Amino acid sequence: MYIDLNSVKFLADEEINHLAKYEFLQHYMAEKNQELADQNSKKSTETNVIPDRRRLTNIGTFRAYVLHYLKENGRIHKDMTLLVRQLAPGSQGLPLEIYCFTSDTRWAVYEDIQSDIFDHIFAMVPEFGLRLFQDPTGADFARLSPDAAPGARRVATQAEPE
Repeated sequence: MYIDLNSVKFLADEEINHLAKYEFLQHYMAEKNQELADQNSKKSTETNVIPDRRRLTNIGTFRAYVLHYLKENGRIHKDMTLLVRQLAPGSQGLPLEIYCFTSDTRWAVYEDIQSDIFDHIFAMVPEFGLRLFQDPTGADFARLSPDAAPGARRVATQAEPE
């Protein structure tokens, strides 16, 4: 799955408060907020200088959510490797890799488990202010039509008179 890099950001206080209500994030948010407060207390007192302070990001919090979701999923093997990690960003966005093993090795069951996991994850992405990356489709190009974009000029095809 690829995350649109333009949607990655620092979380605002309202977003932190909202996400901290999610059961899967309560422990993470409390622990991470304490870690950040401890580290930031050693910095200058200027709170508006973003580079000088560590802050929660939507992508880091989303990774923590997905990891906890997988750990709590009864159909994921608990004694095998479980990772949620970012790979190097590229032209298609930020790859997010999920690496885990199902507790059932039957192919049809595995496919069902995998689909359920991704259904949930895809539905949760907007809750974190993130967007999935997807190559443009016909619907995306249709939005670029002259009717949708004031000032755009429609290009005539060979079959159409100008």
